Amino acid sequence: MANAETALKEATTAIDGALGAALVDYTSGMALGTAGGGKDLDLAVAAAGNTDVVRAKVRTMEMLGLKEEIEDILITLGSQYHLIRLLKGRGTSGLFLYLALDKNRANLAMARHQMRRIEADLEV
Repeated sequence: MANAETALKEATTAIDGALGAALVDYTSGMALGTAGGGKDLDLAVAAAGNTDVVRAKVRTMEMLGLKEEIEDILITLGSQYHLIRLLKGRGTSGLFLYLALDKNRANLAMARHQMRRIEADLEV
């Protein structure tokens, strides 16, 4: 089992093209931990902004009567992928992993696979 710091470090070092990662509480919008980022990627701002994305999607699914769970949300930009993975394990309700990727260096399918593995090993 990995703690948040170890999981985020793994996300930014083991996933090709990773620019930054955060573990976010979407009830408050606060980043519980971050790795990577920088002047061009403020992970605290990304955590708060993506909280709004998650809340909107959860609310929309409720209004549509969809009983499925969200696995992940993908936002594709010109040069980046932003991947949001809602966590489902014990003690992780209301949390998501956020990963920003360089589109030219990342393999999106592998990144999603590795995020699932990181989630499985994460203990919060």
